[in-house]
Amino acid sequence: MKTVTHAPADPSPAGVGTRVAHESAAQHVTGEALYTHDLATRDKSSLHAWPVQSAHAHALVTKLSTDAARKVPGVVEILTADDVPGLNDAGVKHDEPLFPSEVMYFGHAICWVIGETTEAARRGAEAVEAEYEPLSSIVTLPEAIDAASFQGPQHVMERGEPDEALEKATHRFRGTFEFGGQEHFYLETHASFARVDESGQVLVNSSTQHPTETQEIVAHVLGLSSHEVTVQSLRMGGAFGGKEMQPHGLAAVAALAAVRTGKPVSLRLTRTQDITMTGKRHPFHAEWDIGFDDQGRITGLDATLTADGGWAMDLSEPVLSRAMCHIDNAYMVPNIHVHGRIAKTNKTSQTAFRGFGGPQGMLVLENILGRCAPLLRIDAGELRRRNFYQPGDTTPYGQLVRHAERLPDIWGTLSERADVVRRKAEIAEYNAAHTDTKRSLAMTPVKFGISFNFAAFNQAGALVHVYKDGSVLINHGGTEMGQGLHTKMRQVAATTLGVRLDRVRLAPTRTDKVPNTSATAASSGADLNGGAVKNACEQIRERLAQVAGGIFGANPHDIRFDDDGVAAMGKDPVPFEEVVSDAYMQRVQLFAAGYYRTEGIHWDSSTMSGSPFKYYAYGAAATEVEVEAFTGSYRVLRTDIVHDVGDSLSPLVDVGQIEGGFVQGTGWLTLEELRWDTSDGDRRGRLATQAASTYKLPSFSELPEEFNVHLYERATETGVVYGSKAVGEPPLMLAMSVREALRTAVEAFGPEGAEVDLGCPSTPEKVFWAIQEVRGAEPEGESERAEKEKQEVGTAPGAGPQAAKPEPTTDPKSNQATSSVRTGRPPQSPQPETESV
Repeated sequence: MKTVTHAPADPSPAGVGTRVAHESAAQHVTGEALYTHDLATRDKSSLHAWPVQSAHAHALVTKLSTDAARKVPGVVEILTADDVPGLNDAGVKHDEPLFPSEVMYFGHAICWVIGETTEAARRGAEAVEAEYEPLSSIVTLPEAIDAASFQGPQHVMERGEPDEALEKATHRFRGTFEFGGQEHFYLETHASFARVDESGQVLVNSSTQHPTETQEIVAHVLGLSSHEVTVQSLRMGGAFGGKEMQPHGLAAVAALAAVRTGKPVSLRLTRTQDITMTGKRHPFHAEWDIGFDDQGRITGLDATLTADGGWAMDLSEPVLSRAMCHIDNAYMVPNIHVHGRIAKTNKTSQTAFRGFGGPQGMLVLENILGRCAPLLRIDAGELRRRNFYQPGDTTPYGQLVRHAERLPDIWGTLSERADVVRRKAEIAEYNAAHTDTKRSLAMTPVKFGISFNFAAFNQAGALVHVYKDGSVLINHGGTEMGQGLHTKMRQVAATTLGVRLDRVRLAPTRTDKVPNTSATAASSGADLNGGAVKNACEQIRERLAQVAGGIFGANPHDIRFDDDGVAAMGKDPVPFEEVVSDAYMQRVQLFAAGYYRTEGIHWDSSTMSGSPFKYYAYGAAATEVEVEAFTGSYRVLRTDIVHDVGDSLSPLVDVGQIEGGFVQGTGWLTLEELRWDTSDGDRRGRLATQAASTYKLPSFSELPEEFNVHLYERATETGVVYGSKAVGEPPLMLAMSVREALRTAVEAFGPEGAEVDLGCPSTPEKVFWAIQEVRGAEPEGESERAEKEKQEVGTAPGAGPQAAKPEPTTDPKSNQATSSVRTGRPPQSPQPETESV
C-alpha cells in the first residue's frame, strides 16, 4: 500500500503542531507497555474470576446451586446476588442487575466463580447447577417493531412543514433501510484488577474510558462512598467506546470478590466471553420519505429511526439523539420530521461506538441520496454537492452551521487533489471495455458535531506539578486508549510552559488525583483535557513570570517562556529550571489544578433543539473501487481524503487517527457482519460470530492500494485549545465513500438509471446479489420514464395516483426488510427497499 500524508510544516521542536511519535509507541512495539491484566500477573497472590453464562436468550433462573462448584479444587468463592452489600446493579439507570434472576440475552452472566487459577475458576463455573424457565424472546429489529417492544423515551425533531413539502415535491420517494451493528474488537479485552488495602480502601485498576463512573458503580455495589474507592486507568489496548459503560459491572465483580476474599482479584474476559457478553454498535432500522425539487435539492424528509438497544438502556438514548442530530450530515433539509425510538431486544446491551450514533444517522441520508441519484438522473456526487449547507444555514435542531463554506472548499480541494475528472473519464472507458468487472469513484462529505450532547459532561480537570529540577508531571481526567491523547497533552504542556517535551511526563489517570471526570469519548478528550492542562500550566507560568520579573528587573508581562528557557525582552534567557528553583526558594506554589468547561453550548432534549456542539469537523473522501461480477468481490484501489482538524496539535497522531477511523468505518460498512441465531431452537439469540474466525475484520488486503491523507489548511478553530479540532470520530464516516463507490460500480452492470439496492454491511455476498438484481432490471424507454414521472409528480402538486406503501417482507439474500412492490421492476427480480410515490 502506498500512503501519502500531508500536514503543515513543523513549526517548533516537540511543541504543539509538531510531528512526534506516540508517547508509548516504543513500549507498544517492544511489549513493555503494561495493561491492566499485566498488573495482575505480577501479583502471585491474585485470584481469578470466571462467569457462569446462560444458554437462553430470555429465561427466569429457577434454581442456582453452587454446592458442587465449591468442592472443585482451587475454587475460593462463588459470588451471587446474596453477596452484594449495596445495590445489585451495574448501570446508571438501575436496569442492569449485576446478578440477574431473569436472564435477558444468550450469554448473560448469572454468577461468578473465583478461583486460585483461571482454570480452577473455569472448572468451578462448569460445576454450578442452574435451571431456567425459558421465556419468549425478541432478537431482530423487525420483531421488536412488530411487537412494539421499545424502551426509554421517544423523541421527535422537526423543522418547517415536512408534510406539505413532501406533498408538493417534484420527485418523491420512500422506503426502508436496515443496517447492522459492529463489534469493537479491541486488542485488549475487558479487564479489571481489584484489591483492598490495610485501611479498607478499594483500589481498582480497570480498562475503562470512564474511571469516575466505574468508581461510582463499584461504590454503590459495595455500599461505599466514592472516596472509599479509587479507580486507575493505566492505558487501554483499544476501546472505541466499548469501554465507556461496559467495564463498570466487571470492575464491581472484581472489587466485590476482593472484599469477600481479602485477596487481589483479576477479571479478564476471553475473546469469546467479551464478544458474547458486551455491547456493540447499535443496529438501526429507518423508514423514510423524501422529496426533491426539479434541481435535485431536498425539499422535505420524514424519517423514523429505530435503534436496537438490546436488553438495557445503557447509552442508547444519547446514541439515538446524536443519530437524529446527524441525519442531515452535510446537507440542508429545510423541512424535516424525525421520530426516534429505542427497541428492546434480547441481545447484549448495545453501547457507545466510535461516532456514537452519528454514523448511523448520516448513513441513512447518504443511502437515500445514493439510491435516488439514478432515479433523478443526476450524478450522485453532484446531487450531494447541490445540497450542501451554505453560510447562514441552520441545522434541523436550530444550530448555526459555522464555517459552512469549508464544505465546498474541501470538496473542491479533494476533487483537484484526487484528479477526479480525469479518473472518472478513465473509469468510463474501463467499464465500456469490461463486461464482468466494473470500476467506480465516489465522493462523500462529513459534517460532525463535537461535544457531549449532555452539557454537564463538557468539563475537565487537570493537576500539573512542576518539580524543583524543572521536570513536569501531568495528571488529567482523560484516558489513553491508543489514540494519542497523552501525547497531545504533553505537547500542550510543553508549549504552554515553553519547555522541551522530554521534561513532561504523564501520570496514569486516577480518580484520587482528578475527580468527577467525564468519559474520554465524543472526540472531546483533547478539547476538554487540553483546556484544563493549558489552564493549569498558565497558572504556574504566571507565578514563574513574577519570579523571572524579579530576576530580570522587568515587568512580568514582558517575560517570555520559550525554547526551554525564560527571558525578558532584550535580555539573554536563563534556563527554565533556574527560574523554578528560585520560585521554590521564594515559596511560590509550583503546582496547579486546571479546569475547563466548554462555553456556548445548550440543549433541550424535550424539544430536540439548541446548540449542542462547540463546532463542526468537516471532511470528504474520494474512493475508487473495482468490483467483480461472478463473486461480488471487490478491491479498494485508491482513497483520497481531505479532513479538517483545525490547527493540528499533533499532525502525526491526527493522520493516524484519520487512517484508522477510515479503515474501521470501512469494516463496519462492508465487512463486519454480526450474525444472531433467529431460529426457534435452543440456540435462539446466540451470537454466531464469536471470534475472528467468523467475524470478518479489515486487514491489509482491504486497505486502499493507494491512500492519500491531506489535513485541511487555514482551519484555525477559535475558542479551542491552540485552535485545534477533534479527530477521533469524524474520520470514520469518510468510509461512506467506499460503500457509495461499490453502489455506483454495481450500477455500471445495469441499464442507465437503474436503482441499486445494496445491503449493509455491503459484503461481497450483498454486492453479488445487487449485481444480479441490477442486471435483471429492464432499461427504461421514453414512454416508461414519462409514466414514472407522472406517477412521481401527479397531475398537480400533491395530487395524482400514488403507489400504496407496501407491506414489509423478508429477502432471504439480505435478511432485511424489503418492499414487495416497486414501479418499473420485473416481478421475478429481488425487490429493493425504495418505492416511488
